[in-house]
Amino acid sequence: MSRDQAAEISATGVGVDVGDVTTRYLLYGLLPSWFVPGLADWVMHRRTRIEETAGTKESLIHSLMMAEVGIPIALTLRYEVNPLLLSVQLGGAAVHEATALWDVRTAVESDREVKPLEQHIHSFLESLPFGALAALMCLHADQVKALLRGGRGQPDAWRLVPRRRPLSPGYVAGIAAAVGGCVLLPYGEELLRCVRTARRDRKRADDRAKWLARKGR
Repeated sequence: MSRDQAAEISATGVGVDVGDVTTRYLLYGLLPSWFVPGLADWVMHRRTRIEETAGTKESLIHSLMMAEVGIPIALTLRYEVNPLLLSVQLGGAAVHEATALWDVRTAVESDREVKPLEQHIHSFLESLPFGALAALMCLHADQVKALLRGGRGQPDAWRLVPRRRPLSPGYVAGIAAAVGGCVLLPYGEELLRCVRTARRDRKRADDRAKWLARKGR
């Protein structure tokens, strides 16, 4: 489709700035809604008693996946989109997908039941990063082209550049509060629960071993 054809199609709709609308969708629609399946996934882990099956290993994998997504998001909220930031975002999405496969394999091999509802929740958690990244790349097509050219001609292509128009402190505070309440708090509780259960099981095993040793004398 040519640029003129795209402009003609855009002109037939309501008079809005597509870039502005897409940015608002990413900031106030997609990103906040991301917390919903994340919290729902934690509920599923709790219902299937992750601490009794996959335990600390799977919980740590969850923490790793959150870091793989959270770091690119935090950088995007703070810095301009350029080839460096796009590389971080693409790398994070690819590594997150590989880790997601590792996560499910770990759960299945531990005999933790991954129910159809949890699998459906995973589909949202895996597709949302790609949807967000695709929209962001459409907004910054010039930076995608610059990335494909290796950043040639752009002196700031491979360094983090603070946003020319920083996000409002209220928005950043709201996202930080959502991260704390919907990610750090529940998944921190999950990891703590798994660690405590592992310690309890080790203590029981040690006590039983000592009891059997005394009985065998």
